[in-house]
Amino acid sequence: MTYSPKYWWQNAVVYQVYPRSFQDSNHDGIGDLKGVTSRLDYIQKLGVDIIWLNPIYRSPNVDNGYDISDYRAIDPTFGSLADFKELLAAAHQRGLKIMMDLVVNHSSDEHEWFQQSRQGKTNPYRDYYIWRDPVDGHAPTNWGSYFSGSAWQYDEASGQYYLHLFATKQPDLNWENPALRHSVYDIMNWWANLGVDGFRMDVINLISKPATYQDGQKERGEAFANVEPIVANGHRIHEFLQEMNQAVMQKHDLVTVGETPGASTTDAKQYANLTETELNMVFEFEHVSLDGNPNPALGKWNDQKVSLPALRTNLVKWQTELAGQAWNSLYWNNHDQPRVVSRFGDDSPAYRVVSAKMLATILHCLQGTPYIYAGEELGMTNAPFASLAAYQDLESQNAYRQLVEEEHLVDGPTMLKYLAAHSRDNARTPMQWDASLNAGFSDHDPWLAVNPNYVTINAKAALADPDSVFYHYQKLIQLRHDLPVITEGKFALVTGNENDAQVFAYTRTDETTTLLVVANFTATTLTRSFAQPTAGTLLLSNYTDDQGTTLRPYEAKVYQLN
Repeated sequence: MTYSPKYWWQNAVVYQVYPRSFQDSNHDGIGDLKGVTSRLDYIQKLGVDIIWLNPIYRSPNVDNGYDISDYRAIDPTFGSLADFKELLAAAHQRGLKIMMDLVVNHSSDEHEWFQQSRQGKTNPYRDYYIWRDPVDGHAPTNWGSYFSGSAWQYDEASGQYYLHLFATKQPDLNWENPALRHSVYDIMNWWANLGVDGFRMDVINLISKPATYQDGQKERGEAFANVEPIVANGHRIHEFLQEMNQAVMQKHDLVTVGETPGASTTDAKQYANLTETELNMVFEFEHVSLDGNPNPALGKWNDQKVSLPALRTNLVKWQTELAGQAWNSLYWNNHDQPRVVSRFGDDSPAYRVVSAKMLATILHCLQGTPYIYAGEELGMTNAPFASLAAYQDLESQNAYRQLVEEEHLVDGPTMLKYLAAHSRDNARTPMQWDASLNAGFSDHDPWLAVNPNYVTINAKAALADPDSVFYHYQKLIQLRHDLPVITEGKFALVTGNENDAQVFAYTRTDETTTLLVVANFTATTLTRSFAQPTAGTLLLSNYTDDQGTTLRPYEAKVYQLN
């Protein structure tokens, strides 16, 4: 029987839909809202509670919708506001909630606010954005954009630079301006009044910029300074989020999660405090940054896997340091991260299924709200892009141009290996529904190539196989709904597992129940004394039988000890 925690979102599970890649309904090769609506029964069958939609607002799509030109309009690519209302109603009828993506660190340069802002220094919207005079004929600072190049763009008409932490067509909004802040709150309330159930807030901890604008530290070989340490977790961020909470969240029953690059556990305890004065939870980046390049100038671009000890240490830190004070969000992948089974598991035909289930088990038994990225429940893998031309992701293209062609920090073939491991396009290939043309995603050439392995890895095949990755996720979701210990229990590493390079084992304990979770992160058969308790019931495994203290490749087991 499902129980109810203090806050409804604490034992909820979120399913992330990247609409462009989910289901095409109008035969143009691009997913849309009617396509999502047509697949709601599938999402409901999985057992999740919330659907998070990546941006569907009107946009020039320089950064696939994260450059918004109208916050109150649906982009025609995805349909109409009527289509959205139909999706919202159909989801609510199935007991599913809808969480929108809120992108308010920046807008599109085609937004009316920016069109007005660049008209001149006296325009009422000038201070909706961040403008600065040149310094000695150059950009105000040496800050680098997340998408390569300078974070400043010169505007000939006004003789000033505007700040853009991402693409040049994504100017940053000026949160120092109260009028801008309240314009954002009005937008949020408009969507909440329409019936939206929550917001995922894009890079929300970047909205408070420094009090003074100064050059940052550059790594050797870099043309620009890494901007994240300069702009993340700024001096007014908590003031802004508390104001937002009072203006929006306290008026509605919403779930909120903030994407917070550069946030520590200390930061998270403020952002996601359980007194609900700011956000419900945050997306931290530490565990998905562990496999970055040892050369800081190359950032995340690398093709080496993280070690289990490093990964376990980080996951344990977030479990223990937030316990009782703040709420975790749990994720392996999303639209910005490569596929989990390729990154942290083993996507070979021999071990893809068992390793996908193992990774799911480890994550879903932790404390926090789990996020499943569409296709993760099928064990979808990274895509075999063969050349730079195959990539559409702006970040990937810019990184290749800067690191290979401009700064000569890495050669082309090596950079292509790095892109194959980490490009955002790995997650953005169309959803694999069946073995028909284009994986059943569209009868038109898709906007991004379908992964060729869709013939064997697809939803139709998964639903027909009772031992599929899909049904393993379904069981994990049901366990979370049924067992309070997964939501409320204390976390602890199994004694002796602290430095184990091959196995991750932990317990979850409340007043009545203890769960033991054990996972082999290798393709080797191992033996561990704690892999089978002296007394307990096996609740879930990714193998059909239990061999006790023997752990087969990527084996994962969940025991209830009392």
